[in-house]
Amino acid sequence: MNVDLGWLGALCGLVAALGLALVWQRLPARRTPSLADCIEPYVAQAPRPSKYLGPSDARGGRAGTMVLRRIGSIVDSVLGGSASVNRRLERAGSRSSLEDFRAEQALYGCIAALAATLWVSMRVAAGNQSPLTAVLLVLIAAGGGVVLRDQLLTRAAEKRDRQILAEFPAVAELLALAVTAGEGAAAALERVARLSKGELAGELSRCLIDARAGASLPEALQGLADRTGLASLARFVDGIVVALERGTPLADVMRAQAQDARDAAKQELIELGGRRELAMMVPVVFLVLPVTILFAVWPGLAALRLTM
Repeated sequence: MNVDLGWLGALCGLVAALGLALVWQRLPARRTPSLADCIEPYVAQAPRPSKYLGPSDARGGRAGTMVLRRIGSIVDSVLGGSASVNRRLERAGSRSSLEDFRAEQALYGCIAALAATLWVSMRVAAGNQSPLTAVLLVLIAAGGGVVLRDQLLTRAAEKRDRQILAEFPAVAELLALAVTAGEGAAAALERVARLSKGELAGELSRCLIDARAGASLPEALQGLADRTGLASLARFVDGIVVALERGTPLADVMRAQAQDARDAAKQELIELGGRRELAMMVPVVFLVLPVTILFAVWPGLAALRLTM
């Protein structure tokens, strides 16, 4: 069998040329400091640490990180939706910035494109794939890697929302008990955040940090509702904010909000049970019922065969 290795050699030559171009671009003689790099040591609040005292992999990964960030900026300009991404990053509790997330998307796309390139290179070398189709497959794989990272972020945000909703009734009850015992709103939040564990407790701790940093407690609570975006938690925060601003009894408001949280949790369980009941009908109708009918009808059919 004659194997045409021309496309494989051309691909290897292209990869080698790209590598040499990157090496040529990152040579010390070609790196000219920008104006921001020149004035940053004189305007920074703290002295810059020496790059030779940092981790050993920081110097080696800097060039790759810069390349990924540049590719990520291209991905951001093509896809857009920065507000949606920032919103989902906050909902997922991630500390990554938009640039970091776009760099991760670029990394996923590069890995998928590399895997697709290796696969189509073998097919092209064997003569089973046309070059145009191979290029299209590589581009589709790169886009699939970018979309995969976006879907993973969405799933992480939804998973964290479910965890917060599961923790919310217990936290609301604890807050109501603390306020009923005579503590103020800030003291009750601090006690519950200190004694509890979970995603909602972490959000309460962040709310207290914002309040200590200079924001008022209603503003910090409103920031908590805005970060999570959950309707039940937003109603709970609105009730507390209205009680603090108008001077209404906070204990009664907390108890009412805790009761509403328990009712909402019960309603969600009932709805979940209804959806699972419909899902259980599929194996019952298509698996259990036919087997039951077969066991009921088969003895009669066997008896008819014996009599005939």
